[in-house]
Amino acid sequence: IIILKYFGSNETTMQRILVTGGCGYIGSHTLVSLLSSTSTTYSVVVIENLANSSCESLHRVADICSLSNFTLNADGTAGQDSNGRLSFRKVDCCNEPALR
Repeated sequence: IIILKYFGSNETTMQRILVTGGCGYIGSHTLVSLLSSTSTTYSVVVIENLANSSCESLHRVADICSLSNFTLNADGTAGQDSNGRLSFRKVDCCNEPALR
C-alpha cells in the first residue's frame, strides 16, 4: 500500500489521498480509517489492479463509512460515491498504456 497525500493551498477543502491496493485486506481497513476520521475530511482515490481482491470490499467500506450511493460503472473499472469522498480506478500496473 502506498498512500500519497496531496496538500492543497486551501485548508478548508477536503484533503485528497491516493491509496494503492485499496481493495485488499490492509487497504480496505486503511480506507475505513481515513473515511471515518472525525478530525479531517478526506477525499480518497483508490487505484487497484484487482489481481488478488474484489470491488466488493469497496462496497463494504462505503457501507461502514455511511457513504451515499457508491456505484461502479458497468465493466467495474471505475466508481465513486455521490459526494466524491471515495473514487476508484482499476489500473493494471503491467499494462503501460493504462498508466499514462
